[in-house]
Amino acid sequence: MRRLLVLLAAFALFAPLALAGSTARPVRYPEGYRAWTHVKSMVILPGHPLYDAFGGIHHIYANPAALEALRRGSPFPDGAVLVFDLLEARQEEGAIVEGARKVVGVMEKHARDFAATGGWGFEAFKGDTRQRLVTDPAKACFACHAAQQASDYVFSRFRP
Repeated sequence: MRRLLVLLAAFALFAPLALAGSTARPVRYPEGYRAWTHVKSMVILPGHPLYDAFGGIHHIYANPAALEALRRGSPFPDGAVLVFDLLEARQEEGAIVEGARKVVGVMEKHARDFAATGGWGFEAFKGDTRQRLVTDPAKACFACHAAQQASDYVFSRFRP
């Protein structure tokens, strides 16, 4: 009986550490994100090294928690969410305009749930659907974001 109690106590103590690196839940679709603060836009055109994966018009949105961290230039708190809205870029009458939505990329901060990827959960939803595209967040997303460790793994900056 004593041995069983010792094993149970050890499990209770070390199980959270073993689970800390795993994703406890999927990243949620960011309902209503287009009403959040628009942080920046950019266009990746043919010839850019990331064109094949990310060519098009990018709009970045931040929920209130993410916006406050961006403004302060501080680490992001749990609950911060950033959205990368990627749309096709088309030329019409001498202008580059938005085409169809390609991907809604999401970064959701929760240090415990997403410990293996710097505290961030990553997901991409196809076009205007809720179809999940990320099968391995560490390889598909965090591998690039790791270079941004000094800015809490985020590429975007706040521009007042």
